[in-house]
Parts: sequence; C-alpha cells; structure tokens
Amino acid sequence: MTEKVNVLLVDDQPEKLLAYEIILADLKENLVKASSAREALTFLLKNDVAVVLIDVCMPELDGFQLAQMIREHPRFQKTAIIFISAIQVTEVDRLRGYEMGAVDYVPVPVIPALLRAKVRIFAELFRKTRELEQVNVKLERRVAERTAELEASNARLVQSEQGRSLALAAGQMGSWEWEVGNKELKWDEGQHRIFGVDPEHFRPVLDNIRDLVHPEDWASLQQIIERVSKGAFTQQIEFRAQRPNGETRWCTGTAAASVDPAGRVMRISGVTIDITDRKEAEERQNLLAREVDHRARNALAVIQSIIRLTRAKSVQDYVAAIEGRIKALARAHTLLSDSRWEGADLATLVGEELDPYRSGDKVTIVGPGISLHPSTAQGLALALHELATNAAKHGALSSASGKVRLSWELRPDVLALHWVETGGPSIARPAAKSFGLRVIRASIEQQLNGEAAFDWDPNGLRCNFSIPCRDMMKPREFSGAPNVAQLHGSVNGLKVAGKPRVLLVEDEALVAMMIQESLADFGYQVVGPICTASEAMAKAKDGHFEAAVLDINLGDGAVYPIADILAARGVPFVFVTGYDASSVEARFHDIPILQKPIEREMLKKVFVVAAKVSVAG
Repeated sequence: MTEKVNVLLVDDQPEKLLAYEIILADLKENLVKASSAREALTFLLKNDVAVVLIDVCMPELDGFQLAQMIREHPRFQKTAIIFISAIQVTEVDRLRGYEMGAVDYVPVPVIPALLRAKVRIFAELFRKTRELEQVNVKLERRVAERTAELEASNARLVQSEQGRSLALAAGQMGSWEWEVGNKELKWDEGQHRIFGVDPEHFRPVLDNIRDLVHPEDWASLQQIIERVSKGAFTQQIEFRAQRPNGETRWCTGTAAASVDPAGRVMRISGVTIDITDRKEAEERQNLLAREVDHRARNALAVIQSIIRLTRAKSVQDYVAAIEGRIKALARAHTLLSDSRWEGADLATLVGEELDPYRSGDKVTIVGPGISLHPSTAQGLALALHELATNAAKHGALSSASGKVRLSWELRPDVLALHWVETGGPSIARPAAKSFGLRVIRASIEQQLNGEAAFDWDPNGLRCNFSIPCRDMMKPREFSGAPNVAQLHGSVNGLKVAGKPRVLLVEDEALVAMMIQESLADFGYQVVGPICTASEAMAKAKDGHFEAAVLDINLGDGAVYPIADILAARGVPFVFVTGYDASSVEARFHDIPILQKPIEREMLKKVFVVAAKVSVAG
C-alpha cells in the first residue's frame, strides 16, 4: 500500500481551507490544515511535508515571509511550495516568490483539476525521493560489497532530483525529454494532449513540432533550447501552440539541462503548461476594467456638462440644481449597477425620481413593467427629474391641492409616457427656454431619438414623451477599449467667411449641449448635434460644414465610415472618446483625440491653434 505523505494547507480563511481539502481529497494524501503561519511552522518542525500550499495574503506573516522561514530550515530547503494568490501577481512579485523558494503560483479562482495535478506530481516526487533516500541508506551499509550498485543508485537519485527540480519550477502538465544529438524527442501523454496530436501517429521530431508552434514564436523557442544546450540555467517562455484542428492554445514552456560529471550537457528536459484559461480570464478582466473606465469617464463627462450648463440666480440655487441632477443620475446608476448594467426597471426608476413628492395621493404612477437599456434609463431619469423639479417649483407639486399623474404604455413601435398636472397654480408658456426644458428635449429627442410634446394648459402642464422601442432596447456596441488619450495635432483656424460651420456628432445629450455651447462661444456655428450614425452618415455625404467633431461610440453603429467620408471630402475632424487613444483605428493615428471629460481649453486649442480636425467617443 502506498504510504501517504503530508500536504500542508496554509490559509487564514477556514472556507478556503475547506475548499482546498475537498479539491485534494481524491489524492488520498494526509491533508493538514493550518490557519496561520505560526501554526504551519509548528507542524513543520515536527513532521516531514511533501507540499506546502500558502495563501499570499495573510494577516500575521504573508506568504512570502512564511516561505522564507521554511527555506531557512535545513530540513525544508527542497520542500515544494505553491503560492495561491487572489490578486494579479506582478513579475516583481513572481520573482520575489521564486527567490523565497516557491515552485509555482496558482491564481484564484482555483481550477480544481490543475491544483490536483500539481500537488499529485510533487507528492509523487517527494515519495520517490524519500524511497530512493531509504535505498541509499541501505546501500551505504553494504558499500564494501555493493559499490557498483550504490553508484548506479546514486546516479538515478541525481537524475530524479533534476527531474524533480524541473517539475517544481513549472508545475508539470506535459513533459518532454531530448537526448542531445538525437532527432526525436520523448513526449508524455500530457504533451500530446496539449498540442492536440495522437501519440500513435505523431512523431515528435523538430520539423513536426515546428508545425505545431505559432510561426512568430518558433524562433524564441529555438533560442531557449540553444541557451540551455550551452549550459544555461532553467529557461521559461510563453508561446502559442497551433493544434492541427486550427485551435490556438497559450502555453508556458520550461527547459533545463542535465549534465554529466564533466559538465557536458547530455539531456534537456522540459514541461509545458496550458495557460489558455488564465490568458482568457486576464483578457476578460482587462476588458471589464476598460469598460468600467469608459463608463466612469462618460459619467464624469455628463456631470461636467451639468456643472457647466446649469444656470441659477444664487449660489444656493446653483448648488441645489447641481445636486438634484447628479442625484437623478446616481439613482439611475444604482438601478443599473444592481442589474449588472443589463437594464433598469421603468417603474422602479419612476418611483425613485418621484419618491420625495409622494405624500398622500399627490402622485399617481401607472404603467407595465418594462426593462430599459442603460442609455435610455439615464436620459429618461434626467428628463423626469426636470419635470418633477419644475412641478415642485412652479407647478402642481408646489401647492397642497396639486397632483401629478404619470402613466406609460408600450405600443408596437414606441414607449409612450404621459405627464399630467392638475390642481396647481395657473401656469403659462415659458418666455424663454430654460436649461431644464433644454435638458428634457436633448435627452428625449436627441439622445433617445424620440419626441417630447408640451401643452402649457393654464390648469396644469401636460407632457407626452414618445421613445422608439428599437432605440430603447438596443444594446450599445463598443468599438474597443484603450488607455490614456492624448491630444494629437489640432484643427486649422478654419479660414472661412462668417462663422465656420462644425458638424457635431455626439449621442450623450448633455455632453453634446456643452460642446455646442463651447463651440458657439469660440465663434463657430454648430450643425447638429446628431446622435445616430445613420443621420451622421447622410450629413457627412451631403452636408455643408468646414469641420466635424465625432463621438467614436454611437448607439447604432461605428463612426469610422463617417470619418472615411469626411477624409475623402478633405473635411478636418476630431475624435472624442471615453476610452483611451489607443482604441482608435491605426489609420487615424494623425487625427486629434479628445478624451472625456473634455477640457474646454483643449477643445478650444484643437480648433483654434493648428492644422487638422477629428473627434470620436
């Protein structure tokens, strides 16, 4: 019966220790749990351990410190140590871990099969090494008569130790071996599985192996083998394997040399680990981070627009108006965040906006359950906030007897909302368009491509919104995600008689209003703003203007075909984006890029100072 070996699990969180115990239970080894570095060291001083799994982040001593203390004890200088990390490990941390004696890293979430495979390898190597050590002790007692046998056993022990060191360094999943001078390599089952070839029909000779490696990575692999064959220390590299079925797998390869007593390299051994799942997880994490950054910048751009565009008679009124509008956005954001940005329930959104005024029966809300797309929810939240604020200041909600009824219905093509005020003071049509009214029209008509109709009945305001269903529910397509936008170039002073005309394409209503106002202040006449790619395409082909500002991410399509038309016409343009400058396609690398939130002075500089124009977002 195979003797069990000790596997020490070190983590300060009991639930994680339990998870590791369940994952490794099938190995039938002696699993020892320690909830602190102190408890782990106490066990190590009294027992032999084959493998130690250590959590990197622990309160008393972190994983690196514990590994260093273990390595400082002579008995544990070759004990296998695997770090388990729930954070992204940098190359500096990885090198530090290897210096402290780690043989591998396992990222969280842990892949059970991978963790079992690594621990099984190290446990078997530990068991085999201990068996060989016991054989060596017996041979030493009979050294006089069994000298030849002892030398052979010692040679096997050295070879086993070299293989063990290699496995510890790489966490073996597939292994290979090459006798220097031979044309053919020896591959194990795992190696064939990673490369997707049948062991019965595939010969692992160099020409055949080259066909399974991405052409861009083959030269690097050759350099690694060449360095190892000249006696270099263990070498490691990431490369792409191309399976015969066309599938590409990311791998980590490690190679190390075995030398004879004279120091000549006789054999090169290696292991290959399939890290495709880790690569894909990292890519998803990076994409999520870029999306979060994009949404945050867009939110900041909207808030910036609110701050710049809001007007008030006093500081107190200005602060109240700003806070109210930002809170409306925050409430919509909370609903979207709770649904992981899948959508927001219309009834909940309406309830949140009108909740401060729902004492008694002053507010009536009627309508079916409807899930709104994030951009629709944000635009509608701002519009409803402006209606409620206006009613509280001048309309039905400003008097004890006034009432508001908000209802909606989902027709085949549109979502129709009806706002009706009764019982309040007599009202009249505003003499001039207030900022609140501009926000409503911009949010409903420009951003959501709908219609907003107002009836200034003296007995109470009546307002009807119609929002196309295709725009209300359509998911926004993102063209990519980059980092740190910088201002590249600028726009010519536009030497045209009168006010130069600038085409503005931006689907975020408040951001468009701010850019429009700023360009007007700079002496330009704005064509638009336009919020859809289809309408912008028509304008780009036939419109009369001298420059353009282009938001890169529009709700109904990409902006690049529009940019191509403008470039062909010789019309300068600027890109505006909530992403990074690197998200813009390479062929537009000379186009100026403004990153949201947009600085007014940068907008002025790109249009007034120099030579070309382009904008995307």
